Amino acid sequence: MAETVHLEHPFGPIYDADSRVLILGSFPSVISRKKSFYYANRANRFWKVMAAIYNEEIIDPGSFVHDHHIALWDVIASCTITGSSDASIRDVVVNDIEALVQKTKIETVFTTGVKAASLYEKYVVCSKKHIALPSTSGANARMKLDDLIQAYSIIKENIDEKD
Repeated sequence: MAETVHLEHPFGPIYDADSRVLILGSFPSVISRKKSFYYANRANRFWKVMAAIYNEEIIDPGSFVHDHHIALWDVIASCTITGSSDASIRDVVVNDIEALVQKTKIETVFTTGVKAASLYEKYVVCSKKHIALPSTSGANARMKLDDLIQAYSIIKENIDEKD
């Protein structure tokens, strides 16, 4: 049984001044916390989806997001959580999303999954457009890979609009 603990987010956002979109999850999974990187659980389809959208193999996810002007972060700065369960999240403190977007060229913020979207809508004050996307988690079995690729293609479209 997973332990319920209060945690601070264990790693920072990935972005640079040229980032054009921000993708926000809720809070890192146990595996992502151990590996100190976003969407590190092999069961999560995020990187498969991104590889399909951009039609390229992702060898270094950090370089990939910088090369494509994508910023990654999470809505939650700290919370109480059991394992990796979004449903267990409580005592939420959110990250300062507006402060991050002001350092970039970000015009659109995407959230991945229902929990990230609901927390963003409830707590985050941000001047940029928000689009909620479905979760890429393996636990979201109702969404097939092709459906996720179709839903997430809007990320590339938003970046390409600015080129």
